[in-house]
Amino acid sequence: MKVLLTDTINNIGTVGEVVDVRDGYARNYLSPRNLAVAPTDGNVKRYEAARKEYEAKLKLLREQKEKLVLAMEGLEITIARASNEEGHLFGSVSRRDIAEELQKLGHAVQAEDVRLDEPLRRIDTFQVPVQLAGDLKCQIKIWVVREKSAEGQPAVASGESAAATPAPDSGEPASE
Repeated sequence: MKVLLTDTINNIGTVGEVVDVRDGYARNYLSPRNLAVAPTDGNVKRYEAARKEYEAKLKLLREQKEKLVLAMEGLEITIARASNEEGHLFGSVSRRDIAEELQKLGHAVQAEDVRLDEPLRRIDTFQVPVQLAGDLKCQIKIWVVREKSAEGQPAVASGESAAATPAPDSGEPASE
C-alpha cells in the first residue's frame, strides 16, 4: 500500500515521501498515529514544504557533525578509575563514560556515537572510534589511569581506606 509520510520514520522514509508499506502496517500503525496519509495530489503539495524544511535541517546537522569530527580528530582523554595492583579496574569505562567526558570538553557526542565493543576493564591506552554518521568517524585516544587518593598515593580498596583513615576531629565527643 502506498502512503505519504507526515513524519520521518527510521528505516521507512522521510516526511513528504511516498513509500510502499504493508497494508496492515499502514492501517494499524501509521494511520492511527497520524504518521501517514493517502498520497493524493493535495497531500503531496501540502507536505512538500515540510520535506524541504526537513532536508535543510539535515544539511545543517550534517555540517555541524563534520565540524565536530574535525575538532575531535586526534583528541586524547584521560579517565581515572580505581584499580588493583595488576591494573584491572574495579569497575569499567563504558561508552557513556567516554561520551560524558567528551561532553565536558564541549563536544556534542552521545553514548550511541562511541563505538566500543565492550567496556574497558584495565589500565591502558585505547583507540576508540567515534562515529557520528555512516561516513563521519574519527579515532580518539583514551588513557585509563589509576585513580589517586587525596594523599597522592594510589587508591586502595574502599574497605581498607575507611578503616585506616582516622575520623576528623570536630571538637565533639564521638558517639557510638
